[in-house]
Amino acid sequence: MSVSRDPIVHVEVDSTMSGGKLNWLRAAVLGANDGIVSVSAVIVGVAGASSSTSFILTAGVAAVVAGALSMAVGEYISVSTQRDTEKALLDKERRELETLPEAELRELTLIYEKKGLSRDTAKKVAIELTAHDVFAAHVHAELGLNPEELTNPWHAAYASGLAFLCGAVIPLLAVIIPPPAIRIPAVFASVVVALMITGYLSAYAGGANKTRAIVRVVFGGILAMVITYGIGKLFGVVGI
Repeated sequence: MSVSRDPIVHVEVDSTMSGGKLNWLRAAVLGANDGIVSVSAVIVGVAGASSSTSFILTAGVAAVVAGALSMAVGEYISVSTQRDTEKALLDKERRELETLPEAELRELTLIYEKKGLSRDTAKKVAIELTAHDVFAAHVHAELGLNPEELTNPWHAAYASGLAFLCGAVIPLLAVIIPPPAIRIPAVFASVVVALMITGYLSAYAGGANKTRAIVRVVFGGILAMVITYGIGKLFGVVGI
C-alpha cells in the first residue's frame, strides 16, 4: 500500500511547486517587459517633441518611478485579494472537516478514483492520508493549495516593482549615454534586443512557441515607440 500512496503525494507536491516557480518567472518577465515598453514609449515620445536632454531625462525618470510604484502597488493589491480568497477557502475546508468528516472522506476518495485508482485503493489512500494529516490531504487534493506556502503580497510587490525597474533602466540608459544624433536609433536597438530576451523567457516559462512570442513582443514594442514618437513629432515644439 505504501508504494501506491507515496508516488501520488510526491507528484502533487512537486507539481504545485513547479507551477509556483513558473508563475513567479512569468510575472517577473512580464514586469520587465512592461518596464521596457512603457518607458521607451515615453522617452521616444518626448524625444520626438524636444531635443532637450533634461526634458527627456526628466520624463524618463518620472516614467520609471511612476511605473515601478504602480506595478508594485497593483501586484500587492492583486496578490492580497488572491491570498484572502485562498484563506477563506482554507477556513471553509477546515470547518467542513470538523462538521462533516465522513462526507469529506468520501469526497477525497472520489477525487482519487477520478485520477484512475480503483475504489478500494482510492479509499485506502484517502484513509491513510487523512490519518497522516487530514487538513493537508484535503486542501492539496481539492484546492491545489499548500497552507504553508501561500503567496506573500509584499514579496510579489517587491518582485514586480524590481522587475519593472530593471526593464525600464534599459531604454533610459540608451537615451542618456549616446550622443543626441543617435539616441533614438540607440533606444530602438536596445529595446528590440531586450524584448527579444523577454519574449524568449516568457515563451520558456509558458511552454509556448519561442519565435512567435519574440515576434509578438518585439512588434508590439516597436509599434508603441513609433506611435509615441510620431505623436511627439506632431505636437512637439522645435527648440524647446
